[in-house]
Amino acid sequence: MEDFIVRSMSNIKTLVKDIYAVVEKEENWFTAARLANFGVNLSTALNRHQGIPSLRLSQMGEKCPSQLWHSIHSAAHAEPFHPWTLIKFDIGHILEAYVTELCKAAGHEVTGEQDELILDGVKGHRDCVVDGCTVDVKSLNSRSFQALKAGLAPQDLFLRDYLDQLDGYVVAASEDPLVRVKDRGYILAIDKTLGHLYLYEHKIRESNIRDRIAEHKRIVNLDVPPRCSCGTVADGKSGNIKLDTKASYNSFKYCCFPHLRTFLYANGPVYLTKVVRKPGVTEINRYGQVVI
Repeated sequence: MEDFIVRSMSNIKTLVKDIYAVVEKEENWFTAARLANFGVNLSTALNRHQGIPSLRLSQMGEKCPSQLWHSIHSAAHAEPFHPWTLIKFDIGHILEAYVTELCKAAGHEVTGEQDELILDGVKGHRDCVVDGCTVDVKSLNSRSFQALKAGLAPQDLFLRDYLDQLDGYVVAASEDPLVRVKDRGYILAIDKTLGHLYLYEHKIRESNIRDRIAEHKRIVNLDVPPRCSCGTVADGKSGNIKLDTKASYNSFKYCCFPHLRTFLYANGPVYLTKVVRKPGVTEINRYGQVVI
């Protein structure tokens, strides 16, 4: 009964402060029960396989129409992730499950973990509900973490995708009694380099997410891939044109640009859609083989 009273009085606004207090003062907060739950949630996150390609609430961010179409109809042509990229994703899952357990240790009500939700026929799995509020836990690099704290600028495209995802989870749970706050959701972010936490409040845009779902459905139901809208920018003053940052992460970039050329610079690959002056670095093809 005492635990129920404490949790019923918890307020999500104090979540970060309360978590910091637990970590600072309680030596044994990570109990056997929390360890068991941590393991279950982590196993689910690390072993969830997509199966047959389909639209997901986690993929409702703005996308190149061609990329979206190929992700459903030509999934086998996706650019494979590097092993270190997959490890990076796994580290993110570990951190996010850890932060969820910290929410409980801090005395906050945590329910609805990994529940399946459906909105307009599109499925997704939310992270959890904290104090009656839908919460999506994200691990971010320091630059993205600071951008979130600053309130998001127009160029923060990846972070804005997270807000579309959150819109979907909250609207899908409109009839869920676990969710008592229906007009907003929260991103609980952890800086995976420095360990800082930040709670970002987001006002839900129901019409936006429903329109986005309808448009995504229209695109994937086309018989042929639509025109690519990947962004490109000048690569210095060479006359070369490259994919912009977001487009470079498109797993179907070679479907959008069949003649795309990849050059390996010291700070990472550059994807050129137009080559006026060939860079003096190694070139590879889409399969990672060196081009002679």
